[in-house]
Amino acid sequence: MVVNGMPVKRMKRRVTADLYDFLSFPSSASGSSVAMPFRANIRSFLTKHALMPPPTSLFPHLMTWQIVFRVGNTTDGSDSSSAMVCLDVVEEDVARSRSIYCDQCRVVGWSGHPVCSKRYHFIIKADGNSIGGYHKPCVRCGDSLHLSELRCKSCSHVTTTDDLEDWVYHQLEDTTHLLHGVIHSNGYGHLLRVNGREGGSRVLSGCHIMDFWDRLCQTLAVRKVSVMDVSKKYGLEYRLLHAITKGHPWYGDWGYEFGAGSFALTNDAYKSAVETLSSLPLSIFLPQGCKPSTRLQDIISFYQSLSKSELVNIKDLFCLLMRLIHDAHKPSSRVEDGTCKKPRTSSYGVVLWSRADVGRVEEAMFRVLRAVSGSNWVSCRALRGAVCRVACPELLDHCLMELGGKLAAEGMVVNSRRNPDSDALEFRLEPGTVSVTTTGDDSRVANCPPSEEVLKRDLKFLYEFMLHPQTMLSYRPDLTRNLAIGSAEKLLDCKQFVKVYKHEKLSSGNNVVVCLSCQLEVVDQSEEIAPDPPAELVVLPLNATVSDLKMEASKAFQEVYLAFRRFQAEELFGYGGVEDSIQVKHLLGCTESVRVRGRCLGKNGLSKFRAERGIERWTVDCICGAKDDDGERMLACDVCGVWQHTRCSGIKDSEAVPAKFVCYRCRESLHMTRTGGQCKDETVSSLGGTGSYGKSLTTP
Repeated sequence: MVVNGMPVKRMKRRVTADLYDFLSFPSSASGSSVAMPFRANIRSFLTKHALMPPPTSLFPHLMTWQIVFRVGNTTDGSDSSSAMVCLDVVEEDVARSRSIYCDQCRVVGWSGHPVCSKRYHFIIKADGNSIGGYHKPCVRCGDSLHLSELRCKSCSHVTTTDDLEDWVYHQLEDTTHLLHGVIHSNGYGHLLRVNGREGGSRVLSGCHIMDFWDRLCQTLAVRKVSVMDVSKKYGLEYRLLHAITKGHPWYGDWGYEFGAGSFALTNDAYKSAVETLSSLPLSIFLPQGCKPSTRLQDIISFYQSLSKSELVNIKDLFCLLMRLIHDAHKPSSRVEDGTCKKPRTSSYGVVLWSRADVGRVEEAMFRVLRAVSGSNWVSCRALRGAVCRVACPELLDHCLMELGGKLAAEGMVVNSRRNPDSDALEFRLEPGTVSVTTTGDDSRVANCPPSEEVLKRDLKFLYEFMLHPQTMLSYRPDLTRNLAIGSAEKLLDCKQFVKVYKHEKLSSGNNVVVCLSCQLEVVDQSEEIAPDPPAELVVLPLNATVSDLKMEASKAFQEVYLAFRRFQAEELFGYGGVEDSIQVKHLLGCTESVRVRGRCLGKNGLSKFRAERGIERWTVDCICGAKDDDGERMLACDVCGVWQHTRCSGIKDSEAVPAKFVCYRCRESLHMTRTGGQCKDETVSSLGGTGSYGKSLTTP
């Protein structure tokens, strides 16, 4: 990462036992007892907990702090280096940054916020790069160089400042980070990346990282955090899979809720889509009449037979699969593996299967037969297909040959016959008390799930044929299928989720200080002045006067926003003519918010910092109802200049924009604009998965 130009504290080596524990830091007790805003908390937090690397003045606009953690208890004498995690906190001066505007703010609905003066990046680099990660490779020979060294000791190549700065910014965009969150100085932030064990971490799971991030945001008094959920699990879109099984995205376990939907989707539409798709009955996929069963039907029947409870709808099926995969990660919970063990062979060349193996397969077959309603017969082929994942083919054939006459539970006996028409062997359960020969294995396994590999393969198959709109099976009735496809598309189009942090300290009474939420009203606004920003918390002593309030409010907005560097508060809205010497507590009483009116002095050329959406003038008015940028691919009409989604115009995401198209507003065949760097088709589509932000996949 980058290093500082401020020699405050030098990094020192500490034994692992003295490090903060990543799994519990920061604790709730580490915060201030007095309500403080994020802009103040971040300074005290870094001063108290962080270390600064050896100083250099290369990039004063990118200051980096470090906190080193141990993960759990590492005092057992083992090598603790693999159980250490380093958090880099990069303080970015936005006015001198290469990227002034925030793409995440734009697409989540915060595009009207003025540009903040600071951005704080919280980064945990990939395993192996966290500790001592202040080195870069030489562009000529590849040897490792410290950032303060501009000349390579091996090949004498001199690294220019521009090359080094390029490398630094590349570190901020690296997709291998285990954690990357960014918080603006106004307390609004974005979770850009979470990579757990599936993302390359050897020590931390996605849950460990999310727990840490949530505690950190709570301690720093962060206000709102957004996340663009493009996470993958087992190679599948996890926001769709998790919504079906849990009713919310994976991030919902930490309080993230619907923030903004693409294509004008609302929270009600999201909830309706979850309910519609998850409650889809499995019966519509099962065979009707005498038609031969398909692979999909065989897999559904198999897991229905495997489940101890009835599987009624899609949610039940996928919940079972996810639970089985989760249990498969725990070796102690696996009584038997889903694959067949190699059988023993007698001295006469006869294969000898273990009683446990035979009992496991027979129990699976009994479950399938019990799942068949009425007096229906199950063909040998169908029964074999339903349990094919339990054991190897040879053992399945052995058990099928011996299945007739076996005693199942609850006094049922397996009866077998030859079908009079096809001569195929068939089975069904019938009441009876026939004395039969069993395996004699009292420890026979009652539940026999397949292996983890088979479970994941089945999950992917069911996901593609039952959930994903582009590969969903063509089943009937058509109305139900169309409803399912529409619901699945809505869930995939809802990527933006937001957590609102409700800090109890901000609303509770305080006998030590006065805490006021100051809303701002700028008089005589010109185009260079930013719109009214979110309210800022101002903390004052009990004897503070109106003059003190106006001074602190001015300082707060000057510090947080670039466009308000020359802002001066002039009066309290609704309290015109009040003396500046009056104490605030007597004037406002129990009021927790106040509106401050003022103006920005002089013309300081800060128009480019007006809003996170930038200075570009554009209007979104799509046939889907969208009125603002939502991160999806768009194009603009040459005549009316209005942006609309390519998908809503009939253009698939994988297709090129045609030379001419019919604008739904102008109703004429017009040329469509696609102009490159400043074109919304470029900047917006990058957030949809093709640009630098689209690559920032989050993996639980």
